[in-house]
Amino acid sequence: MFAALRHVSFGVRDALEIALVAYMLYRVLLLIHGTRAVQMLTGIVVLVVLYGLALVTQLTMITYLLGLLFTYGAFAGVVIFQPELRQALAHLGQSRVTRLLRRMAESEVTEEVVAALERLSQSGIGAIIAIEREMALGEYVASGSALQAKVSADLLTTIFTPYSPLHDGAVIIRGDTVIGAGCILPLSQAQITDRTLGTRHRAAMGLAEESDAIVFVVSEETATISSACDGRLTRSVTSAQIRDLMAGREMRHTGEAPAYT
Repeated sequence: MFAALRHVSFGVRDALEIALVAYMLYRVLLLIHGTRAVQMLTGIVVLVVLYGLALVTQLTMITYLLGLLFTYGAFAGVVIFQPELRQALAHLGQSRVTRLLRRMAESEVTEEVVAALERLSQSGIGAIIAIEREMALGEYVASGSALQAKVSADLLTTIFTPYSPLHDGAVIIRGDTVIGAGCILPLSQAQITDRTLGTRHRAAMGLAEESDAIVFVVSEETATISSACDGRLTRSVTSAQIRDLMAGREMRHTGEAPAYT
């Protein structure tokens, strides 16, 4: 085997091919993160390991049965992973016009979120709103109540109205749709010296540390709006800074927004 390896040549084309395959695998993992496909893939990996052990130990019956399972399991996999495959093909097939319309829809969502945060801040009502980006937040939606409602300032304000059934938890937004409310987010374990930061701020930091989501928090005590993104918490953000974050731009600095990491 080592003698054969000495004759293997590795060039620029091979490096490019490996990089492309690695990138495609990365995009696939991002696509299925937080979905049922992760558990199914784990089961497939376990079966592959068992098949390898059966080959090494020459357990012919187990090898034969697992071989049959892998042969016909490919057809079952197409049916099982149909939602993920449909989503992946739709993502690949997006045209420039589709992306333009999507940016217009995102702009509308941004304005609705900004309006809701401003209303909640003026009323001194606590709130936490998470905006899903590349990494899916399905596992956190499962901890609350699943919804399928178009994003609007009125809806968001109503959800966080005190004593309403879903006010105590986070709202999760995917695209232009509210997909969950009353959701429980992981609390950050980072040391935060500012004692004015409560559970909502720690939950926002926790989600920002574990995903690429943008999380906005309205404080009940100070009525200020904070943002958490890429493991960084910024206090007293303005409407312009919220728009910058949701548009993927560098957040403009006002000199009044202390940040914590």
